Amino acid sequence: MIRRRVLASILLLGVSLVAAPPAFLRAELPARLTDQQFWQMVNDLSEPGGSFRSDNLLSNEIWYQFIIPDLKRDLKTGGVYLGVGPEQNFTYIAALEPKMVIIFDIRRGNLHTHLMYKAIFALASSRAEFVSLLFSRPLAGTLGATATAQDLFAASSASATTEELYQANFKKLIDQLTKTQKLPLPQDDIDGIDYVYRNFQRFGPAISYNSSSGGGGGGRGGNMSTYASLMVADDGQGTMRSYLATDALFGVMKSLENRNLVVPVVGDFAGPKAIRAVGKYLKEQGASVTAFYLSNVEQYLTQNGVWQAFCNNVSSLPLTEESTFIFSAGGGRGGGGGGGGRGGGLDSQYRRILADVKAYGCAPGGQ
Repeated sequence: MIRRRVLASILLLGVSLVAAPPAFLRAELPARLTDQQFWQMVNDLSEPGGSFRSDNLLSNEIWYQFIIPDLKRDLKTGGVYLGVGPEQNFTYIAALEPKMVIIFDIRRGNLHTHLMYKAIFALASSRAEFVSLLFSRPLAGTLGATATAQDLFAASSASATTEELYQANFKKLIDQLTKTQKLPLPQDDIDGIDYVYRNFQRFGPAISYNSSSGGGGGGRGGNMSTYASLMVADDGQGTMRSYLATDALFGVMKSLENRNLVVPVVGDFAGPKAIRAVGKYLKEQGASVTAFYLSNVEQYLTQNGVWQAFCNNVSSLPLTEESTFIFSAGGGRGGGGGGGGRGGGLDSQYRRILADVKAYGCAPGGQ
């Protein structure tokens, strides 16, 4: 009887191992990438850089938080977040809490922007220190864990920068990337980070989409939202959800950045490699896309006649019924006009990705 029970237990164990292999045999997203793995992913997934009509050093979408309550209700945490552009991703990431983030942009300049942020997240122990480093401005007074975004940006706006502070901070950033993390940055990338960081120092919290020389604004803020106004905005229901609004939201971003899980990729949405290479990698890890933030890039893909190529690329990603496009369009709350400093009238919306893939007959092998 005892032998039969032992045999039965062994057989049951064998069945369970076949039905559910142990975790170490199952592919899954890494909890952390080494610095070497991070830089290898950046290079392996990227395409040659292209150009866009502006620098895109920051967002111009003041309404972007309005959909966050719905996104948090409709989407599970975890999974993979894909995006485009600079800091507006951070607020969505902090809300959705993915396991990994990959940011695409046709411009290598966006890689430089994200490397700047990466170094600042590593160096800053608090939101106040982060804002101080971002704009090279000392923050006066005591700004602790209970400080609001308004407190942080009021202090930063009232402070003055100096060339000596900028140079000292820039050295800290580059040392963090090249000496501490040992990323083999070529001089062109270091110069690119200098360009981005210099604009943040020059314009401070008042920097806008149009501030930099490449933004079409001739160094003027224009009728666009500033960094400060984006960070102190709310979700339309009185809750501030920017990644700098609370220590908890900031902590989500800092943890992902410090574990090398925010990976900036140089790639065209309609290009031959980047999105498909990311799709292959995610499938190998047994992961799926939770959200893909597009900003208003679809507008340009349509104008250039390459939206179908983008959709075919997207169809190569590991998608579920929950996978969601987050996008921006005119004619919403902003009225489609200049916006009076309210972000050019762009309104944030979302829709399911598989609905597009099915409706437009998108296929990984399509042209």
